[in-house]
Amino acid sequence: MEKPRLKLPLLTLFLLLSASSSAQVNAAGRKVGGWTEVKDVKNNEEVQELGRYCVREYNRVLQEKQGGGELLSFSEVVKAETQVVSGIKYYLKISATTSSGGARRIYDAVVVVTPWAHSRELIDFEPNHPSKHFLDILV
Repeated sequence: MEKPRLKLPLLTLFLLLSASSSAQVNAAGRKVGGWTEVKDVKNNEEVQELGRYCVREYNRVLQEKQGGGELLSFSEVVKAETQVVSGIKYYLKISATTSSGGARRIYDAVVVVTPWAHSRELIDFEPNHPSKHFLDILV
Protein backbone atom coordinates (compact mmCIF):
# COMPACT_ATOMS: atom_id res chain seq x y z
CA MET A 1 0.00 0.00 0.00
CA GLU A 2 1.35 3.43 -1.02
CA LYS A 3 1.85 6.14 1.60
CA PRO A 4 -0.02 9.46 0.98
CA ARG A 5 3.08 11.68 1.37
CA LEU A 6 2.58 13.75 -1.78
CA LYS A 7 -1.08 14.51 -1.12
CA LEU A 8 -0.47 17.09 1.59
CA PRO A 9 2.09 19.19 -0.38
CA LEU A 10 -0.11 19.04 -3.49
CA LEU A 11 -3.16 20.08 -1.50
CA THR A 12 -1.19 22.96 0.05
CA LEU A 13 0.01 24.11 -3.37
CA PHE A 14 -3.54 23.95 -4.76
CA LEU A 15 -4.91 26.03 -1.87
CA LEU A 16 -2.17 28.67 -2.25
CA LEU A 17 -2.79 28.99 -5.99
CA SER A 18 -6.54 29.24 -5.45
CA ALA A 19 -6.17 31.97 -2.85
CA SER A 20 -3.80 34.05 -4.97
CA SER A 21 -5.99 33.90 -8.07
CA SER A 22 -9.12 35.00 -6.20
CA ALA A 23 -7.52 38.33 -5.26
CA GLN A 24 -6.67 39.63 -8.71
CA VAL A 25 -4.67 42.82 -8.73
CA ASN A 26 -4.14 45.09 -11.72
CA ALA A 27 -0.83 46.66 -12.78
CA ALA A 28 -1.41 49.70 -10.56
CA GLY A 29 -1.66 47.44 -7.50
CA ARG A 30 -5.42 47.90 -7.03
CA LYS A 31 -7.70 44.97 -6.40
CA VAL A 32 -9.84 44.48 -9.49
CA GLY A 33 -13.46 45.28 -8.65
CA GLY A 34 -12.54 46.82 -5.30
CA TRP A 35 -13.45 50.35 -4.22
CA THR A 36 -10.84 53.00 -3.60
CA GLU A 37 -11.59 56.40 -2.09
CA VAL A 38 -9.88 59.27 -3.88
CA LYS A 39 -7.82 61.26 -1.37
CA ASP A 40 -7.64 65.07 -1.43
CA VAL A 41 -10.40 65.19 -4.03
CA LYS A 42 -10.68 68.98 -3.99
CA ASN A 43 -7.07 69.34 -5.23
CA ASN A 44 -7.23 66.42 -7.68
CA GLU A 45 -7.38 68.08 -11.13
CA GLU A 46 -8.32 64.87 -12.93
CA VAL A 47 -11.33 64.28 -10.69
CA GLN A 48 -12.41 67.94 -10.84
CA GLU A 49 -12.22 67.82 -14.66
CA LEU A 50 -14.33 64.65 -14.67
CA GLY A 51 -16.90 66.49 -12.56
CA ARG A 52 -16.97 69.35 -15.09
CA TYR A 53 -17.37 66.81 -17.88
CA CYS A 54 -20.31 65.17 -16.09
CA VAL A 55 -22.15 68.48 -15.72
CA ARG A 56 -21.46 69.43 -19.37
CA GLU A 57 -22.77 66.05 -20.55
CA TYR A 58 -25.84 66.32 -18.32
CA ASN A 59 -26.59 69.78 -19.75
CA ARG A 60 -26.04 68.57 -23.34
CA VAL A 61 -28.41 65.62 -22.92
CA LEU A 62 -30.96 67.83 -21.17
CA GLN A 63 -30.98 70.25 -24.11
CA GLU A 64 -31.06 67.52 -26.77
CA LYS A 65 -33.73 65.31 -25.23
CA GLN A 66 -35.89 67.83 -23.42
CA GLY A 67 -35.30 70.89 -25.54
CA GLY A 68 -33.84 72.79 -22.64
CA GLY A 69 -34.56 72.99 -18.95
CA GLU A 70 -32.74 74.11 -15.87
CA LEU A 71 -29.07 73.79 -16.75
CA LEU A 72 -26.47 73.21 -14.07
CA SER A 73 -23.31 75.10 -13.27
CA PHE A 74 -20.42 73.03 -11.89
CA SER A 75 -19.06 74.01 -8.48
CA GLU A 76 -16.76 71.15 -7.41
CA VAL A 77 -16.44 67.43 -6.82
CA VAL A 78 -16.70 66.92 -3.07
CA LYS A 79 -16.22 63.14 -2.86
CA ALA A 80 -15.00 60.46 -5.24
CA GLU A 81 -14.37 56.73 -5.35
CA THR A 82 -12.96 54.56 -8.09
CA GLN A 83 -13.55 50.97 -9.10
CA VAL A 84 -11.33 49.09 -11.51
CA VAL A 85 -13.49 47.53 -14.21
CA SER A 86 -12.79 47.47 -17.94
CA GLY A 87 -11.26 50.90 -17.40
CA ILE A 88 -11.90 52.95 -14.27
CA LYS A 89 -15.38 53.67 -12.99
CA TYR A 90 -15.61 56.89 -11.00
CA TYR A 91 -18.40 57.48 -8.50
CA LEU A 92 -18.54 61.23 -7.97
CA LYS A 93 -20.45 63.44 -5.59
CA ILE A 94 -20.71 66.78 -7.40
CA SER A 95 -21.78 70.14 -6.02
CA ALA A 96 -23.60 72.24 -8.63
CA THR A 97 -26.06 75.12 -8.86
CA THR A 98 -28.75 75.85 -11.38
CA SER A 99 -27.84 78.35 -14.06
CA SER A 100 -30.48 80.69 -12.67
CA GLY A 101 -28.46 80.99 -9.46
CA GLY A 102 -30.36 78.49 -7.34
CA ALA A 103 -29.03 76.89 -4.20
CA ARG A 104 -26.16 74.42 -4.36
CA ARG A 105 -27.24 70.81 -4.58
CA ILE A 106 -25.33 67.57 -4.54
CA TYR A 107 -25.53 65.22 -7.52
CA ASP A 108 -24.35 61.64 -7.91
CA ALA A 109 -22.49 60.82 -11.11
CA VAL A 110 -20.99 57.65 -12.51
CA VAL A 111 -18.47 57.98 -15.33
CA VAL A 112 -16.31 55.29 -16.91
CA VAL A 113 -12.88 56.26 -18.22
CA THR A 114 -11.08 53.96 -20.64
CA PRO A 115 -7.57 55.45 -20.88
CA TRP A 116 -6.24 53.21 -23.66
CA ALA A 117 -9.23 54.15 -25.87
CA HIS A 118 -9.05 57.83 -24.87
CA SER A 119 -12.72 57.75 -23.94
CA ARG A 120 -15.02 58.59 -21.09
CA GLU A 121 -18.74 57.99 -20.80
CA LEU A 122 -21.27 59.41 -18.37
CA ILE A 123 -23.33 56.46 -17.14
CA ASP A 124 -25.56 58.13 -14.56
CA PHE A 125 -26.23 61.61 -13.23
CA GLU A 126 -28.97 62.37 -10.72
CA PRO A 127 -29.71 64.28 -7.52
CA ASN A 128 -28.04 62.80 -4.45
CA HIS A 129 -29.76 59.87 -2.78
CA PRO A 130 -28.18 59.30 0.64
CA SER A 131 -29.01 55.58 0.57
CA LYS A 132 -26.26 54.85 -1.99
CA HIS A 133 -23.31 53.07 -0.40
CA PHE A 134 -20.61 55.76 -0.61
CA LEU A 135 -22.90 58.73 -0.30
CA ASP A 136 -24.11 58.16 3.24
CA ILE A 137 -22.31 61.23 4.59
CA LEU A 138 -24.09 64.42 3.61
CA VAL A 139 -21.92 67.38 2.73
